[in-house]
Amino acid sequence: MNRVVFVQPQNNFILRIRFADGMTKHIDVRPFIGDGISAQLADQEYFQRVAIDEGGGIFWPNGYDFCPEFLHEDVPEIIPV
Repeated sequence: MNRVVFVQPQNNFILRIRFADGMTKHIDVRPFIGDGISAQLADQEYFQRVAIDEGGGIFWPNGYDFCPEFLHEDVPEIIPV
């Protein structure tokens, strides 16, 4: 299993993520922001509060999270503007 070792929020709800295997990806989180628990992420200040959890995934204080394998294997990389 891969782990996130670095996460940095960017503008426009983009995350720059580096994994333990050295891969770096820019991920657009906007498609995952909707109703319910993810709605708070629509606030850019709140979005900036992303952190790495003990399992190597990422999370926000409200408990919304992404597992590292999903980020590494399934979420497409975008080219930041």
